[in-house]
Amino acid sequence: MPFEPLNNFSAHLVRVWGVSFLTAEHAYHWRKFSPAATDAAEKIFLAASPNQAKEIAYQNMDKLPSDWWERRVEVMEEVLRAKALQHEEVRDALRRTAQRAIIESSPVDAFWGTGPDGTGENMVGKLWMKIRGELISG
Repeated sequence: MPFEPLNNFSAHLVRVWGVSFLTAEHAYHWRKFSPAATDAAEKIFLAASPNQAKEIAYQNMDKLPSDWWERRVEVMEEVLRAKALQHEEVRDALRRTAQRAIIESSPVDAFWGTGPDGTGENMVGKLWMKIRGELISG
């Protein structure tokens, strides 16, 4: 799939905050709990798959720091930018999007994706387009 490198579950190591993660999904969920809940962060770091990392995060939502919801977009942007800077394959995928809209067509997530009815915020797509503008177009 030509745009798979833009998927947070894609098999691209991401080094951010001085730590190397198996995937962008691992990094994002780890940051939710580090340093506030190191036990949950450690489990996420060691998760065998991005799906498992996500599941562990959902099981520990009661441990989220109080400011998480205000910081989540900034954290996702840090993760995506690191991934793009570290992998030519990711930058190539961004180039292939040209100036088209990048859509995170999640049928379940109306914040990061377009949600079940297609009217969600598409925040992951917006972040990728911002990064594309900085790294590819700029």
